[in-house]
Amino acid sequence: MNKYKYQMVIQWSDEDACFLVGLPDFPGQRWRTHGDTYESAVANGIEALEALVLAYKATGEPLPEPSLAA
Repeated sequence: MNKYKYQMVIQWSDEDACFLVGLPDFPGQRWRTHGDTYESAVANGIEALEALVLAYKATGEPLPEPSLAA
């Protein structure tokens, strides 16, 4: 999975009382997963990214280009 260079946004949500995880390079919902701790949010974000890559490959849809950080 290290060959993929996609952004992962992790942000605390008082409303949800957890860290929300977004993968902005992938279209769709803003938040993909969450975690009660920052570490669990990272792990869940990686899992969500891996699942997205598998889903794209299974449907033959090309993966989006990773955006480059400025």
